[in-house]
Amino acid sequence: MRRVAGGDRAAFDELYRRTSPWLAVRLRRRCADDDVVADVLQETYLAVWRAAGSYAGSAAVGSAVGWLWTIAANRLVDAFRRRARQERLPTVALVEETAPAAEDEVLANRVDQDLEEALLRLPPELRQVLQAMVLDDLSVRQTAVLLSMPEGTVKTRARRARIALREALS
Repeated sequence: MRRVAGGDRAAFDELYRRTSPWLAVRLRRRCADDDVVADVLQETYLAVWRAAGSYAGSAAVGSAVGWLWTIAANRLVDAFRRRARQERLPTVALVEETAPAAEDEVLANRVDQDLEEALLRLPPELRQVLQAMVLDDLSVRQTAVLLSMPEGTVKTRARRARIALREALS
């Protein structure tokens, strides 16, 4: 990593040659879309090239492979979030839709307001877990990687968040 941090292209090529097959397999276990995996690999190695100096300068980071996996996992989470945002974008309807009843609109707005208020009242650590698992549609493992915490802690916080929301909304 010190050689890569120094701009040694051959060292970077060797790092890529040794680690990219392993990293691609790990990413494919979490994402079946080959295009997303390819994009994440590219973003990961670009980040490694740019930030190798920060790794090489820190003795507390751990193994280079662990550092590489952390970068890749974070890039995969970013890709999942981008995909979720794109899927939430409204699409143009080809068929004319009927307008919802006024009562339905009022009820939907009220439920949205109540839910938003309940979410804002959650402690930040519970809100983070809930956001990652529900809004970003991540698994427990992905959420644990994203938030740098054990999977058991993610499960516990998700349970506490659901209980708190249920109480706030009932």
